[in-house]
Amino acid sequence: MAHKVAVFRKEHFNAAHRLHNPAWSEEKNEEVFGKCNNPNFHGHNYELIIQVIGELNKETGFVIDMKVLSSIIKDNVLDRFDHKNLNLDIEEFRNLNPSAENIAVVIYDILRPKIDAELALKIRLYETERNFVEYPVD
Repeated sequence: MAHKVAVFRKEHFNAAHRLHNPAWSEEKNEEVFGKCNNPNFHGHNYELIIQVIGELNKETGFVIDMKVLSSIIKDNVLDRFDHKNLNLDIEEFRNLNPSAENIAVVIYDILRPKIDAELALKIRLYETERNFVEYPVD
């Protein structure tokens, strides 16, 4: 009998961003995004939790080798996002508002091709201690 197990890897990165819709007036941006629309940007200490779900490998007992998962996250997310201005330094956000929701989707899209397709992948991103998003949702 196969057993499905969820494993998690928690990481951390710091990044700045500005929530802004260039199609809107300054007044509407201020109304919708408030302090997050600061033209000089603002930063967060993001907590990133990667969840991988799959059947246990009979030979290793792993869903995924956590050292491999850690390297994938470091090479593809942390090295790209940590201590960066998301609006200015990350290509995916040149024309995409870097909301927590969009950041989670972008991270998923970056990681999905790097992890075996038979394994389910979920991203949980904490923007603050109280605010977090998950992608995808069931």
